[in-house]
Amino acid sequence: MRASKLSASAHFSCATVGALDSSGCAACLLPRLRRKNAISRSLFSSKSVYMSPAAHVKARCPVYPGSDTRRFPVPDDKVDWDTDWPQYSPVNYTAPTVLKKPVWADPEIGPFSPQFNSLDGSVDRRSHEGSYRLQNGKPLNPHGRTGLEGQGLLGRWGPNHAADPIVTRWKRVSTGQRVHHTNSQLPVLQFVSIKRLDCGEWAIPGGMVDPGERISQTLQREFSEEALNSLQASPSEREKIQKRITELFNSAGLQVYKGYVDDPRNTDNAWMETVAVNFHDESGNSVSELPLQAGDDAGQVSWIDVDSSLALYANHLHFLETVAKERNAHW
Repeated sequence: MRASKLSASAHFSCATVGALDSSGCAACLLPRLRRKNAISRSLFSSKSVYMSPAAHVKARCPVYPGSDTRRFPVPDDKVDWDTDWPQYSPVNYTAPTVLKKPVWADPEIGPFSPQFNSLDGSVDRRSHEGSYRLQNGKPLNPHGRTGLEGQGLLGRWGPNHAADPIVTRWKRVSTGQRVHHTNSQLPVLQFVSIKRLDCGEWAIPGGMVDPGERISQTLQREFSEEALNSLQASPSEREKIQKRITELFNSAGLQVYKGYVDDPRNTDNAWMETVAVNFHDESGNSVSELPLQAGDDAGQVSWIDVDSSLALYANHLHFLETVAKERNAHW
């Protein structure tokens, strides 16, 4: 199993959705994300839509996922590193799976001294957020305190890069006409969604960026493996899948988000970042015609209508809101 697949399943691990706890931490509430237009410098498109960074909320969930470890409570007014707080005493935790030193994980800081804020061999330790600070040889989460230090469940010290491909098409009737929503009168978009085996939530297919891999390669690979199960296809089927996928992913994609992810696995020293890109099958005769088949990380895969009432993992709903509004579709 490749490193990205080992890590990717955790990218969609469930987080408990709660309310304000006694520490003042809005535990795991889904933040509202604002949209703003910007000129893209990405490889995907001459047009890009950037959403404001996710609120630093899930990263302060009281209990660290996959463990009984409780974070040191961090109230909203103490998140910023520049706020003086001598009483701050974060819990140190690195998951046993990471301590076993799998190929996708860094060892403990000490004898191991990575080149942070740079391309360190084949591992990209640069952040989409810009340069991050170091303290005692360890990187500091650019969005502030989390109440827990160490790597947690994450493989890399500093940024852990993921990619989320959002593949869409127009919903159509049998005659080929677009379906318009009865309320908004706008055309309805559909997107490829997978149901996670680990938590049962519907999500955008995605995964971790392998060392030395370009984001564009990760987007294409993860969609092929998770939504079309290309790993299990015959050589002839795989060739057909690859041709359709390559055509779509070589088209101009809309970069929806690039930056920090408010993830419950984040720590003071390790955090998730992603690039979410929308690839739209305008005519409906590209990947829309391929049979969807769930890969090893997915229980189900389906074309789902884009609508504001959807319940999706993490901030994926906000990604879709951006896509719908940019494509003048129903929301």
